[in-house]
Amino acid sequence: MAYWGGGNAGGWSGDQRGVQRGRAVDGWDYAELGRVYEPDLVKRLFPFLGPYKVQAIVATIAMLVFAIASYAQPYVMAVATESIVEKLRSGTPGELAAVEGEILRFGALLVGLATFSFGSAALQRLMTGYVGHRILRDLRSQMFEHLNKLSLSFFDREEVGRVMSRVTSDVVTLQELITSGFLNILADIVGLALIVLFLFLLDPMLAVISLSVIPLLMIFMVWWQTPAAHAFIRVRQGISIVNGSISENVSGVRIVQSLNREDENLRQFDRLNRVNLDANMDAVKLQAAVIPMVEMLSTVATAVVLIVIGVRTFAGDLGAGEALAYAIGFLLYIQRFFNPVRDIVLQYTMLQRAMAGAHRIFEVLDTEPEIVDPPDAKVLPDVEGRIDFNEVDFSYVKNVPVLRKFDLHIEPGETIAFVGHTGAGKTTVTALVNRSYDIEGGSILVDGTDLREIQRASLTRRMSVVLQEPYLFSGTVADNIRYGRLDATDEEIAEAARAVGAHDFVERLSDGYDTELHERGTNLSVGQRQLIAFARAIIAEPRILILDEATANIDTHSERLIQQALKTILRGRTSLVIAHRLSTIRSADRIVVM
Repeated sequence: MAYWGGGNAGGWSGDQRGVQRGRAVDGWDYAELGRVYEPDLVKRLFPFLGPYKVQAIVATIAMLVFAIASYAQPYVMAVATESIVEKLRSGTPGELAAVEGEILRFGALLVGLATFSFGSAALQRLMTGYVGHRILRDLRSQMFEHLNKLSLSFFDREEVGRVMSRVTSDVVTLQELITSGFLNILADIVGLALIVLFLFLLDPMLAVISLSVIPLLMIFMVWWQTPAAHAFIRVRQGISIVNGSISENVSGVRIVQSLNREDENLRQFDRLNRVNLDANMDAVKLQAAVIPMVEMLSTVATAVVLIVIGVRTFAGDLGAGEALAYAIGFLLYIQRFFNPVRDIVLQYTMLQRAMAGAHRIFEVLDTEPEIVDPPDAKVLPDVEGRIDFNEVDFSYVKNVPVLRKFDLHIEPGETIAFVGHTGAGKTTVTALVNRSYDIEGGSILVDGTDLREIQRASLTRRMSVVLQEPYLFSGTVADNIRYGRLDATDEEIAEAARAVGAHDFVERLSDGYDTELHERGTNLSVGQRQLIAFARAIIAEPRILILDEATANIDTHSERLIQQALKTILRGRTSLVIAHRLSTIRSADRIVVM
């Protein structure tokens, strides 16, 4: 029996998915730019503070104490200077005698303010660190949990580098915004308000003169923020593309080297890296333009204030004590006034990055799994293994069918071998059985129940899959075998390994079943990794077993071991086997030609 499978366009690695994933460098996520400033996005950040609101409140109070204690010091110094100078100028014995007391009194006050400033700053940093690292942990855990719930179609569409950037760099940037970012911006605003207050307490006219440069700064910032937003979006896009390229090249390094693609891949990577460099340099140039502007305005304000103080002093409006006090106070406050302004500018750049990152994170968190259980999903206590495909229609891309009116009926315990050209839909059929994707038409029944009505966990619990490329995880050999059944005993692990012919080579490893595997099990041969994958599949005691080209890449010796074990592995199980080797499919009860 033969079924039309849609040709190469519908294959597991067909061209349509490659086109979706191979986006142009300059075409990524520009829709983000218009949504960066959504108030709703900011509101969604604050719930992350909920579990740590006490520590966040303590950090905020400590910040306010620090701001008041810190920004009050120049005012106290100015008042002390005026008082002491005027007493010294009076020359009377009583005034001169009081100078020592004034110095001690104001000195003690300044020491007290400095102590409060130091203590509150330390407490703020401690609380901010406490909250920040826990939010980072919570964000990563939430992202990790959600990614594991998403359907395979999401990972078909998304580049690995983009997903990794969201879980790593975007999460860190967002954590900095939620903790230190918002708090620092609030501290700078409070600091500016306190400076304005103390300036007017010293001298209202000089205060107005000092603040007269603010409109110029505001005009500059309004002009600056739009290109800055574009620049920081491009920075985030660039690093995602670079990460994706690195990940792809490292994962496929054997193919790269075997096909002598090193130079060509380097040229392609240099192009992507250059785009990323240009984006970063654009952001640096915009940021570099702000600080000199702030410094220039600070210098202008300082010069104007000193000139006015000098003119008023020569005119007799100010005494020597007042002039010196105003010079000290206004110089310190003007300098401190533009420090928060500079900080806000720098925080603004961080805010741009963080808001772009937040949008990308919530884009993932808002992605709903396409495969969801209905509220009244049925729990299968056991699975006999009967599978029925009834006029199934399916496509990965709209209007590019992979399966059309596909019918197949499999009895419990039956072994079905699927053969056909690449892209015919063999792997698609097996992916639909464990409901990695939902079909578009028809129905798939397991033991007479529609897959869409079954709780997926109860189905996959009795189903195992062995792929062409065995994937082993970090940990020991035993950890990998019991990966799908954590309660498996050491004896059961060894029994599963014996069943697939893996026990002998495992025993020869340096630490046997406790041997630590490298990333993806690279310290084992391909055949050894596949044998471990077989053991991992059968220890879960599946009623339905899927072998997707599971013997395609193994050596002759390993294949002989597996062929000897297949009769045991397949006995009593409904098995779907995809293979090209005659030795693998000849034991099948039926062969389906796709």
